[in-house]
Amino acid sequence: MTMPSGGLPPTIHHVGRVHHVAVVVREMDAALGFYRDILGLAPGPVVPIPGDGVRIAFLPVGETRIELVQPTDATSGVARFLATRGEGFHHVCFEVVDIAATLTRLAVDGVELIDTAPRPGAEGPVAFLHPRSCHGVLVELIEAPGGPAWDALYPAGFRAPDALG
Repeated sequence: MTMPSGGLPPTIHHVGRVHHVAVVVREMDAALGFYRDILGLAPGPVVPIPGDGVRIAFLPVGETRIELVQPTDATSGVARFLATRGEGFHHVCFEVVDIAATLTRLAVDGVELIDTAPRPGAEGPVAFLHPRSCHGVLVELIEAPGGPAWDALYPAGFRAPDALG
């Protein structure tokens, strides 16, 4: 593998595909109705993520997804976002090969991290970067399936987020 300056593998110096774009909504059922009935997208199941105080649903669009996010806890960051900014774009998520190595490289480069280590997400290991370091955009990273964080975060295999303990 060719090493760029600094001796890091090239996969740590770039992100992969856009995994999803997240949209905050007030009412999941109404939003699903629009995306499903008007736009013709087929939503996946609505999944509670109690640790984040939200319910989510993914809608595939080609190789990318739209994630609908509805707050369920009035004290959550998503609820505060909805109260101040209203419904709409919340974050973009990029796939990376090795999330822990990417976070280390970003921290060295001076990027402000919300999560300094990967944590369990709805579809795999995730971490967030602060909008202050990303030109006002909340950025999420997700590790590609089979990456090194999967075994550490899901030793019994991947389970749906509502089953995570």
